[in-house]
Amino acid sequence: MFGTESSLSMFLNTLTPKFYVALTGTSSLISGLILIFEWWYFRKYGTSFIEQVSVSHLRPLLGGVDSGTPSNSNSSNGDADSNRQSVSECKVWRNPLNLFRGAEYNRYTWVTGREPLTYYDMNLSAQDHQTFFTCDSDHLRPADAIMQKAWRERNPQARISAAHEALELEDCATAYILLAEEEATTIMEAERLFKQALKAGEGCYRRSQQLQHHGTQYEAQHRRDTNVLVYIKRRLAMCSRKLGRTREAVKMMRDLMKEFPLLSMFNIHENLLESLLELQNYADVQAVLAKYDDISLPKSATICYTAALLKARAVSDKFSPEAASRRGLSTAEMNAVEAIHRAVEFNPHVPKYLLEMKSLILPPEHILKRGDSEAIAYAFFHLQHWKRVEGALNLLHCTWEGTFRMIPYPLEKGHLFYPYPICTETADRELLPTVFHEVSVYPKKELPFFILFTAGLCSFTAMLALLTHQFPELMGVFAKAFLSTLFAPLNFLMEKVESILPSSLWHQLTRI
Repeated sequence: MFGTESSLSMFLNTLTPKFYVALTGTSSLISGLILIFEWWYFRKYGTSFIEQVSVSHLRPLLGGVDSGTPSNSNSSNGDADSNRQSVSECKVWRNPLNLFRGAEYNRYTWVTGREPLTYYDMNLSAQDHQTFFTCDSDHLRPADAIMQKAWRERNPQARISAAHEALELEDCATAYILLAEEEATTIMEAERLFKQALKAGEGCYRRSQQLQHHGTQYEAQHRRDTNVLVYIKRRLAMCSRKLGRTREAVKMMRDLMKEFPLLSMFNIHENLLESLLELQNYADVQAVLAKYDDISLPKSATICYTAALLKARAVSDKFSPEAASRRGLSTAEMNAVEAIHRAVEFNPHVPKYLLEMKSLILPPEHILKRGDSEAIAYAFFHLQHWKRVEGALNLLHCTWEGTFRMIPYPLEKGHLFYPYPICTETADRELLPTVFHEVSVYPKKELPFFILFTAGLCSFTAMLALLTHQFPELMGVFAKAFLSTLFAPLNFLMEKVESILPSSLWHQLTRI
C-alpha cells in the first residue's frame, strides 16, 4: 500500500506545468463542445439531449415508468387541427367573477395603500359601462342623460355625485348600479342598492319591451334595458353567494340563464360552476360542463380546470406516484392526467397558483384568456375547491409539468388548442399591477440542468487553463495541495485500519 502511495507521489512530482495546461485546456474544449451541442439541441427541440436520453433510454432499463406522459394523449382530440386558428391579437374579456369596487377593491386600498386595478383595466370597465348602460335615446330621460355623462367621468367622486343627482330626478337603475358598485362599502349595502336597481330596471324593461318594434331607437333602448336587467340580477346572485346564501345564488343564476339564454357573452355559467362547487354538487357541475365544454364554444380556465378537477376527484384520494410508476396508470388515472394536461396547455399559469408556488393578488376586472390574469382570477375563487378534494393538488403537482414535454416545439405550434398567443405578456402587463406582482411569461422553458452544468464546467475549466498558463508553478502547487487534501481522508482511514489489524494479516492482505 505504501509502495502505491510513493508511486503516486512520484508521478505527481514528475508532472510538468505544461501537462496541467494541456489537461485543463482539453477539458475546457470538451465541455464547451458539449455546451454548444446541448444549446443547439435545446433551441431546436425544446429539451436537453442528455435529459431526453436518460429519460427515454436509461430510465426504462432501470425499471422506471414516465407516469406524467400518457401514451394516447395525441389522439385525445382528433378534430383539433381543423379548429386551430391564428390569433392576430389578444381579446380581453370581462371577468365573470369580478369583485365590487367599493366593498372589496377599495377595502384593499384602505388596508395596504396599493391600487389593485390598473388604469387600463378601469378604462376598459368604463368602456363596458358606456356600451351596456347607455344608448342614443338617453336624452329622452333626464336621469339617463346625467348617467351617460357619469359613465364617462374618470373621477370616482364625480361619478358618485352624478348618480345621486340622477336619483333626485327619478328612480334610475343605472344610478343605483353605480352606487352599489363604487359607493357601497359592504356587500350587504351593495345588495340593498341592487334590489332598488332591480325594481327600477324591471319597470324600464317592461315599458321598452312593449315599444321595441316601433323603430330602431326603441330597439336600442330595449337592448340597453335588457343589459341593465341582466347585470343587476347577476350581481344580486353574486351578493347572495358572497353572503353565504349559495343555494339561493344558484337558483337565481339558473333562472337568469333560462330567461336570457342568448346572452352567453356574460359567461354566467362560470358563476354557476363556482357556486355548485361550493355546494359540492358535482353531478350538477358535470351537467353544466357537458353543455358548455363544447368544441364550438370559446374555452376558459374555469371550464378546463373544473373538468380536470372532476376527473381527478375519481382517483386522487388513492393516487400514488410510486405505485403508478410500478404498475402503470389505470384508465381512470389516464383520463385524469389527460384532463390536467389539456387544462395546463390551455392556461399554463394556473398550476403555480393552485400549488401556491406563486402568491395570489386580487383578480382584475378584465382577464385575458390563457393569460396570467385569467389564472389569477380562476385560482382566487377555485383554490378552495381543489383543496377540498383529497389528493387533487397532489395529482396536479405530480403530472402538470409533463404537459411541457408534450407540447410540440417550436412553441408557435398548438396541440389541443390554437397556438398560444404571443401578445399575452404585453396585455397582462397592462391588466395586472406589475408594481407588486411579477407577470408570468409563457411559453418560457427553463434551461435544463445539464446545459447549466456544462456551462459552469466549461467556464471553470477555461479559467483553470488560463490561470495554469499564466502561473504554471503556483497552479502546480495548488494542484498537489488539492490532491493531497483529497486523499487525506483515505490515508487517515488506512492508518487506522493498519493500527487495528495484526501486522501479519495486513501483510497478507497487501499481497492479495
